[in-house]
Amino acid sequence: MLNINLIIGTLGMLFILAAFILDEFVRKFNQDTVQYNVLNIIGAFLLIYYAFSLNSLPFIILNVVWLTVAGFKLVRILRSA
Repeated sequence: MLNINLIIGTLGMLFILAAFILDEFVRKFNQDTVQYNVLNIIGAFLLIYYAFSLNSLPFIILNVVWLTVAGFKLVRILRSA
């Protein structure tokens, strides 16, 4: 049986990878879109949870920064809309 933490971590990874892949191959999906930043925010949040379950400080810091940057970018996009 799969561990719930592993499922959450895997989902977080999939959200961030989806944002990256879509940014690379879909012209209208890029770093300046709400969708891209929402995928990164959700993915980073899930990976922060997973990193806490592993007690992995470097992974926590990486994803807190990832979440913060995507959050600021999303706010900037929404304010300029």
